[in-house]
Amino acid sequence: MPGYNHLFIPGPTNVPDSLRRAVDLPMEDMRAPDFPEFTLPLFEDLKKVFQTETGQVFLFPGSGTGGWEAAITNTLSPGDKVLASRFGQFSNLWVDLCQRHGLEVEAIDVPWGEGVPVTRYAEALAADTEHRIKAVLVCHNETATGVTSDVAAVRAALDSVGHPAMLYVDGVSSIASIDFRMDEWGVDVAVSGSQKGFMLPTGLAIVCVSQKALEARKSAKLNRCYFDFEDMIRTNASGYFPYTPATTLLRGLRASVDYLLGEGLDNVFARHHRMAEGVRQAVNAWGLKLCAATPHWYSDTVSAIYVPEGIDSAAVVRHAYYRYNLSLGAGLTKVAGKVFRIGHLGAINEVMVLSALAGTEMVLRDVGIPVEAGSGVAAAQEHFRATATGEQSIAAAAQ
Repeated sequence: MPGYNHLFIPGPTNVPDSLRRAVDLPMEDMRAPDFPEFTLPLFEDLKKVFQTETGQVFLFPGSGTGGWEAAITNTLSPGDKVLASRFGQFSNLWVDLCQRHGLEVEAIDVPWGEGVPVTRYAEALAADTEHRIKAVLVCHNETATGVTSDVAAVRAALDSVGHPAMLYVDGVSSIASIDFRMDEWGVDVAVSGSQKGFMLPTGLAIVCVSQKALEARKSAKLNRCYFDFEDMIRTNASGYFPYTPATTLLRGLRASVDYLLGEGLDNVFARHHRMAEGVRQAVNAWGLKLCAATPHWYSDTVSAIYVPEGIDSAAVVRHAYYRYNLSLGAGLTKVAGKVFRIGHLGAINEVMVLSALAGTEMVLRDVGIPVEAGSGVAAAQEHFRATATGEQSIAAAAQ
């Protein structure tokens, strides 16, 4: 089909032209004497995206899953107890990773459509008077269900009982898109990846670590090699890496950080909320329901949308791809066949969202879901028109 694929999955996301040009470079010497002039400022500016002054950023060639493994293996020992919750595909996979590494995981199962159960976390932490729990895991944004959890509330639960456990956050589909405050929320390890809010190709695990977690590495006994913080600390100090870095992605990351800081993080978060609300207005106009159980859980980076009984959501995704060259996210595991997902994160604006909604409306009607033509698009249009500001228009034009 002529034209290009319209990518509205929750990652990888669209790569802006300026970032695509930034990675389209000849190979370079990663041992060059002037390489640190590039890398050292990048490490420092990445801390601004995580909103930390005291944390340290590590850049591993890999994915968010690699970031999870780096977080766990560098800070914990076999048999350590971890508190976690399962309410979607990715929160479940992080639990699985911990179990495979020989950790004792107290995993609280939560209905899909809800998020981290803060009250139950608080109860578990209060009951742990011997402080056997060494780490508390939070999936900030569960991509499978379109649910965002309250990291600050988990920190408050830890502090209310004076529990010393470290706080780990999977921010793969939230950091650089949804408000995330590492220092203010007392996060000890935060994991992200290049392919979502950072608007780059897949290939970098971006991990930020508190001083408390760095200290914990000294007694951590889990096996590690490729993801060893120690090797990174030693070589990063002078601006280099312990093995060949993904230099083109690092150049793209420099452009990404400039893009984000240039827009302003508060503006980035507000833009994502505004785009997400446009999608939610459309879903409501279609008469469909989000997987997220209540507005409390709504995600500003991805919406998982239930299809009516008797409709296979996989057919929605297939039809969108083959008929309209539109990529929507599929339902995963427990919600496979029940939901499809619209990703609305990264380099995205009103007209891009409207194109996704228009295509989705055609798909829904084609597969027999009785939505009124133009209803979702019109609802989103009116939301965008009502919430537009001159400043937003100027910023969008500048980008």
